[in-house]
Amino acid sequence: MKTDKPVLVLADDDKNTREGIGRALRDRYEVLLAENGERALELLAERPVDVLISDMRMPGMDGLALLQRALARQPRPAVIVLTAYGSVESAVEAMKRGATDFLQKPVDLNVLEQRLARAVQMVRMERENESLKAQLDRRYGLEQIIGESAAMQEVFDIIRQAAPTTATVLIQGESGTGKELAARAIHQLSPRAKGPFIAVHCAALAPTLLESELFGHEKGAFTGATERRIGRFEMADGGTLFLDEVSEIDPAIQTKLLRVLEERRFERVGGRQTIEVDIRLVAATNRDLKALVEAGSFRRDLFFRLDVVTLTIPPLRKRKEDIPLLVEAMLREFSDKHGKPVRELTSEALELLMRYDWPGNVRELRNTIERMVVLARDTRLTVRDIPTAIRTAVAGGSGSEPTLSGGAFIRPLEETEKQIILAALKKFGNNKTLTARELGISRRTLHRKLKEYSMEESATATSGGTSL
Repeated sequence: MKTDKPVLVLADDDKNTREGIGRALRDRYEVLLAENGERALELLAERPVDVLISDMRMPGMDGLALLQRALARQPRPAVIVLTAYGSVESAVEAMKRGATDFLQKPVDLNVLEQRLARAVQMVRMERENESLKAQLDRRYGLEQIIGESAAMQEVFDIIRQAAPTTATVLIQGESGTGKELAARAIHQLSPRAKGPFIAVHCAALAPTLLESELFGHEKGAFTGATERRIGRFEMADGGTLFLDEVSEIDPAIQTKLLRVLEERRFERVGGRQTIEVDIRLVAATNRDLKALVEAGSFRRDLFFRLDVVTLTIPPLRKRKEDIPLLVEAMLREFSDKHGKPVRELTSEALELLMRYDWPGNVRELRNTIERMVVLARDTRLTVRDIPTAIRTAVAGGSGSEPTLSGGAFIRPLEETEKQIILAALKKFGNNKTLTARELGISRRTLHRKLKEYSMEESATATSGGTSL
């Protein structure tokens, strides 16, 4: 029968004490009696309990053991321990282990009721906070990934479905779309949320360094290995390991990675000890792994290990209806961060931002809005506050507006992107570091775009200088 009374479990091997306290409390509490620790655990398993009152000295499972087992349960009860006169040391130990309160026997019922009321209030407040946090996690575990478009709703649905499982997730998308944010959301919404989230950016490290970074190494394993180092797999034990740009992993390391995914065990570089780990793997790539498999540069069996659940993050140009929402959030963030009273931009400025195709995706938009806020001279951002490279790209580089059809550029996207990159390179004297920063993309992505569009020679000719 359902009751609104707080639920207590009273564990005491002394029948008179047990039943006497039970009778005294039944008007205000639902009291469940247990003659020993084992029975108390059975009662805790049957239903949520607000408070456990336990004697410290009982045959079989004593009060400390019961305390430890009770606090490991969810929802966790508050625990009040009862100790014999002169056994303060045991009560102190119980408090160290998480007990809410303690009372000495013989029990003063008035004091017990006061302590119980306080314990019930505390435990219910904690549960309300936990419930609220769970609701926020369910709703806002994706708070950093902003979007109301149909494409993003599909992304959110996949994340919500995949997160509670142990399945490996492969996240695909262009640079700057938010693949790491999606990986963090999967972790945050998973049962591993309290465990570590460890990210490794595979393209940033040479093969020998990446192997050591992933698996660790023993002292003396190679020149410069002056001490043992724990790898990212060990660091992620009990949590999530995120491998960004997994397509760039050297074939030799792909083989070792495949074994770890199959067996969840490995050896450190230069070591013989086999280490077992419990990790959930999320990988990301901005390249077509299937094409790399066909080209022979990525292992087919590793691809199938990674491609259990595939999540594709759409580029910003394919979800432009999300730009106003993104801009609004970014304006709030950066105006607060930099102490600038900028809260809005004109409709003309927003329209121009929505007509730009954002080759650097959300990262480029984010960098652009931050720059605009930092350099703003007024409380409203206008078209003049938008970086020249973006205004030039939207105008087609000729001072005139490009021809539009249904809101899309007639000019091919690749041609627009090439013009933007060349304009930025010219502006910064072919300095690729500054150019990449201006475009809101990584230097590595810039080099790939130059190679992809056969622009290396054009870039050099444009500036007549050397790159940095």
